[in-house]
Amino acid sequence: MKAKKTLVLGASLKPIRYSYMAIHKLVKNNQPVVAIGLREGEVAGITIDTGMPAYEYIDTVTLYLNAQRQEAYYDYIIGLQPKRVIFNPGTENPEFYKLLQAADVEVDPACTLVLLSTNNY
Repeated sequence: MKAKKTLVLGASLKPIRYSYMAIHKLVKNNQPVVAIGLREGEVAGITIDTGMPAYEYIDTVTLYLNAQRQEAYYDYIIGLQPKRVIFNPGTENPEFYKLLQAADVEVDPACTLVLLSTNNY
């Protein structure tokens, strides 16, 4: 599996959250990870940042925010120039799909955990 630097947006410090599980699985699969959440902390050795840090070379953004909460991040995500954005279950957002496609970013309505489990990441 090729390394794809991934931004987990909507990262949680709670082990029951899918974003928490995704960070663990990305690390386990030797994928470089950065994460943004509401609270600073650490998951699987990855620092969870807050705000909108100026990350570089992001290949994939995987979303764990509902459509309404994504709006504040539209310009930020497009500005990171990722190759793709994964819309995990519950994050579907046709309005954002159009903006991403216009910016030449692949829209992937999928589940990060499933993609990693099936070697399709």
